[in-house]
Order: sequence, then structure tokens, then C-alpha cells
Amino acid sequence: MAVKTTFNFDQMLSSAREAYGEELFRMAEEGIDFVFTYTDNVAPSSSAGKLLQKYPERCFNFGIAEPNQVGAAAGLALSGLTVFSQVFGPFLSLRAADQIHTDIAYNDVNVRLIGTHSGLTAAGGPTHNTIADLALYRAIPNLTVCVPADADQCCKIIRKSMEFKGPMIIRIDRGGSPNVYEGDYEYQIGKAIETLPGTDLSIISAGSSVYWSMMAAKILKDKHGISARVIDMHTVKPMDTEMLLKCANETGNIVTVEEHSINGGIGGAVAEYLLEAGFNGKFKRIGLPDEFALLGDPDEVYKYYKMDPQGIADQVVALLK
Repeated sequence: MAVKTTFNFDQMLSSAREAYGEELFRMAEEGIDFVFTYTDNVAPSSSAGKLLQKYPERCFNFGIAEPNQVGAAAGLALSGLTVFSQVFGPFLSLRAADQIHTDIAYNDVNVRLIGTHSGLTAAGGPTHNTIADLALYRAIPNLTVCVPADADQCCKIIRKSMEFKGPMIIRIDRGGSPNVYEGDYEYQIGKAIETLPGTDLSIISAGSSVYWSMMAAKILKDKHGISARVIDMHTVKPMDTEMLLKCANETGNIVTVEEHSINGGIGGAVAEYLLEAGFNGKFKRIGLPDEFALLGDPDEVYKYYKMDPQGIADQVVALLK
């Protein structure tokens, strides 16, 4: 059964980049034991600044030395601590790949790497776009990868991760996004959520793409009479394969939507599993093409690559025809 969701752009904006700091501060106030490492001035300029001010003894600034930060986080975790580590997203996957692979994943330690400014939201252009990270993370053993759909879900992941054993990536964007969910709901790492019911196809997405997919589903229903199911695949690895099979069997057609390259991301993971399971329906990946994305405001870039709600709807209609 689908959970209660919202389509209200104006009143439901929030920022996961602010929410993670607020949740860490609440956890610290409750006496929950963890340490926090961070990159340069990203955390102090956000709500995480409250944590730094009140609990400086558990917070460590590594400047712009991201590989050192990830390696040190592994060392802290090996001493028995749970570590939350905020890293500027473009450099987490590209500069610290060796440390993620060898220090964090190989040692199977309790580090939660919070990659901020993911996707096209870094505002630094093609060199700062985080569009290949999921492909890397998916290939590294022992690494759980979560991509929250909104700020509240980000808080749920932060909180749930305290009970979780092993390394984790939490991938969030830079700015405010519409909330997907309205009210409380059950969240479980590794279990996808049906945000909208549908019978003609299933749209599998994660992160900010979930809301775009829901808006696309509304366009498909209102203008084309197409019933699109929307799935929040918030845990990209390990992926909820039971949900994938359920969608394939019940709707027959699958579309994936993600703020990532179409190579190696959610679309690739879904296709790999379904094809090996014998899937023979229609399938399409919607995301960034195999190129360095154009420089511009993220909303305009999304529209250019047909990743906005109308663009998603248009591509679904073309696929089904």
C-alpha cells in the first residue's frame, strides 16, 4: 500500500543538507555516542554548526583534505566509535575513492559518509557535478548506499544508521527540495517504498527524483490516462529486489529516474537484476547522458535533459507507444 505523500511545492520545501545536522544535534542532546568529521566550511555554514559549537570535543575539521578525512574516519571507527563524516560530494567519490574502498569498506567499519551537494547541485559546473558516484559505490563490497528522498527521510536514515552495522554512504543534494512524505511512516533501510500506486508501469527512483517522478505520474494520469506506480528506492545498495520483481510482475513496464549518469547508477542496477530474472517488458533509463552536463541552473539543466516532470512524462509516453 502506498504511503501518504504530498504534491505541495510551496509549503513543503526542506533541505536534507540542513536536516542531517539538526538530527545529529538532537542525537547528541539525547546522549547518543558518536563523533563527527567534516569538510572545510560546509558543516559550519549549515545547521551542523550548532553541533560544532556545543560539542567541539567530538567534531573534527579536515579542511579540503578529503582523502585524509575518510582515512581518519576509518581510524576513529576502528577504535570502536560510530563516525558520521560529512564530505563535499564531488570530492568524496573522486578524491577519496581509495580510502572508501580500502580504509572504510575493506575494514567494514561503522562510518556513515554523508556526501553533500550530490547530482548537479554543487553549483560548480561540470567538474563539480556528482554524477558517477553511485557507479563507484555499487562496485565496492560491504558498502550500503542510501539516497533520501527528502529532509525527513534523511533524518530517519541518520537515526536508523545508529543501529546499523558496517559502512554506509548517505547521498544528499545541496538545496531545498519538496517533501515527498506527509506525516510519519515506517522506514527501513533496504526496503523500498511505494509512494504512488499504478498499473501500467513502475517508475523506480531515489533522492530528489522521487518527487519529479510523482509529478510526472500526475501528468501521465491527467493528460494521457496512464497509471504510473512510483517507487522510492531510497536504498540503492542493497536494492530491494522483492519490490523490483513485484513491480515487473504487476505493471510489466519499468522506467528508472535518477540524478546520476545513466551508466552504472540505479537504472543499471535495476536492469541487471530484472534481465537476469527473465524480465521482458519495456524498460528505459532516465538520467544524465554519457557526457559532461551543460553548465547552468540545475532546474534548467534538468529540463534540458528531460529529467523534469514534463520531460519524464514525455519519455514514458514515447516508450509505451
